Amino acid sequence: MKPPLLLIGQGSNDDADSAEFGRFVHRLRCRLDEHSAEVSGGYLERATPRLSDSVASLVARGHHRLVALPLSLTRVSDDFPAALALEQERHPTLMYDYGRPLGPDPRVLAVLAERLKDAAAEIVEPVAERPRLRVVDSAYVDEPTRIEPGETAVVLVGEGSTDPVANAEIHRVSRLFWETHAYDFMTVETAFVSVTPPGVPGGLERCRRLGAKRVIVVPYLLFAGGMLEKVWAQALAYGAGHPDLDIRCAEVIGDCEPLADVVIDRYEEALQLVH
Repeated sequence: MKPPLLLIGQGSNDDADSAEFGRFVHRLRCRLDEHSAEVSGGYLERATPRLSDSVASLVARGHHRLVALPLSLTRVSDDFPAALALEQERHPTLMYDYGRPLGPDPRVLAVLAERLKDAAAEIVEPVAERPRLRVVDSAYVDEPTRIEPGETAVVLVGEGSTDPVANAEIHRVSRLFWETHAYDFMTVETAFVSVTPPGVPGGLERCRRLGAKRVIVVPYLLFAGGMLEKVWAQALAYGAGHPDLDIRCAEVIGDCEPLADVVIDRYEEALQLVH
């Protein structure tokens, strides 16, 4: 039997994020069950299940070696290895192999491209149940104006960090995404949800000044939750002051098969490095 896979999340107080994390863990359990490998997940802070509880449960079931994989799109903070070192102190027989973060894997970028395509194809409705697209009053719209990709800009939004290397990675992802999936568009600008500039309004303003008629905000986030709501709120607030600019917000990467494929590859890679 292969060592179990332990997915590690940073953790938040957001129930939606926790629920989607749980669904993704379940998806991986179904995928790896045929390989006789258990899958567990735990958070470093603020949410359940906590990492310490998940590790204790695995050890209680007789597992003393595991593959720990940070469920992160960017450079992993020192919190992850520190948390695992603490678990080794609690369980002296425990050994683990560390999997690489997901990063800008081509399959992740392909999912972002699908989210971008879906947002670009949407027809703006007079009333929106949620701020996926900018709300437009149909009384002022006779017929939708066709906007070409060359008149459309993209703002790729990362979470934002105090770590300049992690922030620089988001800029790198924006360039990779533009060259591999969005080269027909005017540009792909970078913005952040919080902590570091530019924020979403700053990214939108940059696109407006470049002459974009439409801007599609693409969240570089794993799961829906509070971070996504902040992206929507910032985009809507900016859109309220710029009614001539068509602003659309795409979905997050989310619980999906391509993301599971990347995680499984990271798991198998970690196992191969041991042998």
